[in-house]
Amino acid sequence: MGCRKRAAKHQLLRVTAVEGVCVPDPRGALPGRGAHLHPDPACLDLAVRRRAFPRAFRLQGVLDTERLRGFIEERAGGSQET
Repeated sequence: MGCRKRAAKHQLLRVTAVEGVCVPDPRGALPGRGAHLHPDPACLDLAVRRRAFPRAFRLQGVLDTERLRGFIEERAGGSQET
């Protein structure tokens, strides 16, 4: 979504919109329309800059991405330590 590069589904993070907030859905179990992006802060930055989330979810206005950003940064930080 953000970087527009293709990847296998298991390499991407599913994201859904819940009440105007972009929520990470790593298990793919949340209802509703989903979007996929690489679990990488740079990919998230590109998606936000391009306003890709409202288009992907077919919603008007700006969506809050702070919860999603925290989740991605936590995973990115944890993967660098191992």
